[in-house]
Amino acid sequence: MEFAFTEEQDAIRDTARRFAAERLAPGFRQREQDRRIGRDLVAEMGALGLIGADLPAEYGGLGLDCLTAGIIIEEIAAADLSVAYIQLIGSLNGHLLADHAAPELAAKSIGDLCAGRSITALGLTEPGGGSDAASLKLRARRDGDDYVLNGEKTSISLSGQADSILLFARTGSEEQRAHGVSTFYAPLDLPGVSRSEFDDMGSGAVGRGSLFFDDVRIPAGCLLGEEGAGFRQVMNGFDFSRALIGLQVLGVARASLEEAWQYSTEREAFGNPIAAYQGVTQPLAECETHLAAATLLCYKTLWLRDRNLPHTKEAAMVKWWAPKVAFDIIHQCLLTHGHYGYTKDLPFEQRLRDVLGLQIGDGTAQIQKMIIAREIVGRVAVPY
Repeated sequence: MEFAFTEEQDAIRDTARRFAAERLAPGFRQREQDRRIGRDLVAEMGALGLIGADLPAEYGGLGLDCLTAGIIIEEIAAADLSVAYIQLIGSLNGHLLADHAAPELAAKSIGDLCAGRSITALGLTEPGGGSDAASLKLRARRDGDDYVLNGEKTSISLSGQADSILLFARTGSEEQRAHGVSTFYAPLDLPGVSRSEFDDMGSGAVGRGSLFFDDVRIPAGCLLGEEGAGFRQVMNGFDFSRALIGLQVLGVARASLEEAWQYSTEREAFGNPIAAYQGVTQPLAECETHLAAATLLCYKTLWLRDRNLPHTKEAAMVKWWAPKVAFDIIHQCLLTHGHYGYTKDLPFEQRLRDVLGLQIGDGTAQIQKMIIAREIVGRVAVPY
């Protein structure tokens, strides 16, 4: 088993790390206050090949592997977790489009996505259905050469900044549950679309809110694949995005640890740097151990995906564990900085708030553990 990155991956990592340090780190607090990522940054990342690098080259990506997408998101998130949502949603939505959209739609939408010209949100969650994603109410009704959309999506990341959305809507009966759900690509500048934004405790630069569809008409060609295939499409995508989320939050944890170790050599107490005291270094050593283990599990998940090997169990493991590990590490780094760590002058409080949101989004810990149990002992572990 090979644990080293290739020369190409090292070069991409260096590009992402340099961009993150020079362009993202200085402005992360201002973006939080502005509640916007900034289209200039998105365009710059696109120009550097840092969005959708894992997407097919014929559509505008670099044709690289999923593991490389993980390398990029880890480096971007180390400077600003919120900006790394662009990589996350780009890879998740880009693969759904590449695998299931009509070639013309895939070429245009993925090309704009990879170049940083547009942002596409993901629309799964509804007011009455978060973890129970098969119980969708938003309806897509066929009307001649169009579909007509009616309903609401909520808790949608980038809802106020996205130009379009991959929308999961009910085309069959409610009794069909997952088998009646289909995927659509919908521009968000159409008549009948309205938005509202939430006042969240973290990830302000991303933003989250509701989208309302009132007799919104889209061409039938905006359907991805066949009717009724939407649930299966997105669940397969989540096996990918959950590993990326793991690296997203662990990138922030890694940056926090680097800062805490450095501080431990500079801050003095009782005539010594505090790194001389085991009460300071042993908690950080434990954090390093947890960080290394969680990071390896994330990359193993992507390695399995690149080889078309089963990885649903591993994806669920990293989704529940990595955000918890990251939160605990950042918390310890804050404590290591003492009373100064509790101020807003340092980034720990924002990082804690940002990471906390990803203990919820894309599947709670409880749901992930159910998935792990199901993968081991079968559907007897699923109570429905």
